[in-house]
Amino acid sequence: MPTFLFDKVIFGPIVSRRLGTSLGINLLPVSSKLCSFNCIYCECGLNPRRREQKSKLPMRGEVREKLEAKLRNMQAENQPPDVITFAGNGEPTLHPDFASIVDDALDLRNRFAPTAKIAVLSNATMLHRDDVFNALLKVDDNILKLDSAMENTIRLIDCPTAAFSLEKLIAQLIRFNGRLIIQTMFIRGVWKGETIDNTTQKEVDEWIKLMEKIAPRQVMIYSIDRDTPIETLEKTPLDELEKIAGQLRKKGIDVQVSG
Repeated sequence: MPTFLFDKVIFGPIVSRRLGTSLGINLLPVSSKLCSFNCIYCECGLNPRRREQKSKLPMRGEVREKLEAKLRNMQAENQPPDVITFAGNGEPTLHPDFASIVDDALDLRNRFAPTAKIAVLSNATMLHRDDVFNALLKVDDNILKLDSAMENTIRLIDCPTAAFSLEKLIAQLIRFNGRLIIQTMFIRGVWKGETIDNTTQKEVDEWIKLMEKIAPRQVMIYSIDRDTPIETLEKTPLDELEKIAGQLRKKGIDVQVSG
């Protein structure tokens, strides 16, 4: 199916199912995806098989300049965003100046859109870097992906592109002491001859146990909303998502559902 890339460093604002009116920051190349996962449901498509040249990332000064210009304009029009979101064409924490750019965004938010939150959508693969971990503690909503409590399922759905250990990832998530949001995509389908389904009761039971262990302040669960690069994937119906959410709420954990 067709997928798309964000062609600007600062994009939107767009209406997000989970976040409201969101002004986006893309710290990745505008011409290709760059990610430490290769999720089979990613709206930006699959990672390129090879690169003709090294990917060009926006410089810190460029990001700050363009974000300030956009926020000034939105302030003048009295249309502040609900949230300023680090998202874009891949994994934002891969940018070497991620932590410094977060500091810039916080400063500009305070000056031009003080009611807006700062959010980061991340796959959590760079939490071993202290600068990334500490930067995520500064933002209002650090939203970290965890699509299963089973490593094999994560490898099927998220397709890590480098060394990956679920055990080590969980240890990093626990370090936040609840100051994080977990987001989980629930899907099923077939990919490369393998059946994929993280909505089975066995999967859900193990996932709930893991959410209790991590103890996030909120969990966001959702399913496919836009085109995906793999056509054999199926959207999980809203009533099934609500059923999963109900099981987690019984454990005292706040859940947001997006159908």
